[in-house]
Order: sequence, then structure tokens, then C-alpha cells
Amino acid sequence: MADLLLMNPNSDAATTRAMVAIARTILPGIGGWTAPSGPGMIVTDEALRTAAELVAAAVLPPVRGIIVSAFGDPGRAALSRRMACPVVGIGAAAARAAGAGGRRFAVVTTTPGLRTSIDALMQAEAGTGSYAGCHLTPGDPVALMADADRLDAALLAGIETAARDGAGAVIIGGGPLAEAAERLAAVSPVPLVAPIRAAARELRQHVGAEQGADLPPERADSVKFLPR
Repeated sequence: MADLLLMNPNSDAATTRAMVAIARTILPGIGGWTAPSGPGMIVTDEALRTAAELVAAAVLPPVRGIIVSAFGDPGRAALSRRMACPVVGIGAAAARAAGAGGRRFAVVTTTPGLRTSIDALMQAEAGTGSYAGCHLTPGDPVALMADADRLDAALLAGIETAARDGAGAVIIGGGPLAEAAERLAAVSPVPLVAPIRAAARELRQHVGAEQGADLPPERADSVKFLPR
């Protein structure tokens, strides 16, 4: 049994596998959990609330640390109150990483139905940073996710707009968007913050230096992600 756990509040097991693979570049051996019900992709505040209930009520084995891997961090606070281990949400971790050192940052994402909750989370967790707002891709987010080329083009257009508006870094806002963030890192005009990577780095710090002492280096094609 893995002693670290990535929880996918969406019900898509393929998305869980993709997110776990990215987290394992920083936390080798981390395991995955997929929501037993609910939508395959969270696109509304109602779905976010349902996901929060599923995460908060999940029956989990004893672990040393947990990542809640949906951008709104559904259920993270409630789960943290009942678990005797660190629980890191990818949205808050991304905001803290993006805002470090007073940086101005923006979010680019596919889910207009979550804009209000995204704005609230980013503003709450920006620290000394300056949150410059959320840029949304056009069209239906589920259809866009089904076409990697269209998704990458739409996200890159949002990144370029955010950069022109003065953002010094951009968060790709969504756990299921993690693979797109990996693909876009090398072509982005500004450093990207990949939320799963940000959360994995935070959790590594929480669980102790011994966990990270022998970690492999991160992939060379991720040089445009913000450093640790």
C-alpha cells in the first residue's frame, strides 16, 4: 500500500492514472484514488460541491500525505480535519507557487462554470503575489478535452493573452489539464505553474527530507515550469 495518495475527485480512472504519473516524477510510489461516482470532469459549482462531499467522506487507509487533485480543492479542508497527515490541494499549492516573491500571475482554464470559485481560491492563497484573473478557453470544456490539439491551441492562446496583460506566470487550472500543461511548458511565453507538480513539491516538504533525498531529477523538457 502506497504511503502517499493522490485523490482524483473526478470519476475518470484514466485521468487518475495520468495525474499519478506526473506526481510520481516528484513523489515516486504515490498511489491513486478515484471518486466512486460523480462526473468524469468537474465543470460546475454543483459538481464541485458533490466532489467535496465524496472526498470528505472517503474511507482511506493510514497514509503519510494526501494530494487532492482537482483545481477547486474540493473536500480538502474537511479531509484535513479528520486525517492525521498533511492534505495538500493542487489549487492552493499552485497559487502559492505562482505568487511567490510577489509575482503577478493568472489562471488559464477551460471551465467558465468554476470561475467564481477559482477567483476566490486564487485570491485567498496568492500570498504576497498579485492575482491577475482567470482566462477561459471558448467552447464546451468536455468536448475540448477530447481533442488534444484543439485543447493545446486554446490554452496557449489564453497563456499568450495573460502574458500580454502582464502576468509573469500562468497556472494551467485543472487536474485533468495536467498533461496539456506538460506539453505546453516548452512553448509558453511565460513560466507555467503545473498544479500537480506544485502540490507534489509541497507534500514532499511536509513529509520530510528523507522522502526527497534520492528523488530522480525532473524531466528536462519541463524547464519552463517554475522552479522549486
